[in-house]
Amino acid sequence: MQKILIVEDDESIANLIRINLTAEGYHCRCAYDGREGADCLEQEVFDLLLLDIMLPGIDGYELLEYARPYGTPVIFLTARGATEDRIRGLRAGADDYIVKPFQIGELTARVEAVLRRTGRNNQRLCFQDVVLDMDSRTVLQGGNPVELTVKEFDLLAELIRNKNVALARERLYEKVWGEIYMGDTRTLDSHIQRLRRKLGWEDRIRTVFRIGYRLEEKTEK
Repeated sequence: MQKILIVEDDESIANLIRINLTAEGYHCRCAYDGREGADCLEQEVFDLLLLDIMLPGIDGYELLEYARPYGTPVIFLTARGATEDRIRGLRAGADDYIVKPFQIGELTARVEAVLRRTGRNNQRLCFQDVVLDMDSRTVLQGGNPVELTVKEFDLLAELIRNKNVALARERLYEKVWGEIYMGDTRTLDSHIQRLRRKLGWEDRIRTVFRIGYRLEEKTEK
């Protein structure tokens, strides 16, 4: 499911967008000022950022610069509709610029177009601040590259695809190594240990007694 961050200080507008995009199958999170938006970007990987320009704390242009290292596409949603404002927003790096008031149907179509154009529709796996690009086989954590071996990458992909599910060692081994599991856990266990160390996920990749491993997702309190 594609994840969208909505940064909008008018809560009624933010919640209206969230409700409608959720109904379209997107996972949405709202932030109501620029600093909260920056915190969200640090905590999770998003496929798209819907961003107001006039925000308390950090304005939209500053937050756009903050989001740039994460490679997250951005659509500005703003009441500033003058031609010079549109030009500035697009030159600053926004992928689209929508002026308020707008029709929800238009917003949905623009969201679909940006996700399709930026290739954020089917080639990435995301978990919190980690993103795996399945085509280039690269890994970013908080916008920074993480060097993984071929098997480490495949193992991480399998864990993310099955987050919060206890995966048996034999299933993981046969899926990643493509060989029949003969009961030797050393190869798999050593790869798990390296993933934990490289990602700082000692408290995320849990050992499930007598079964295997589970990638646990933090739940917000």
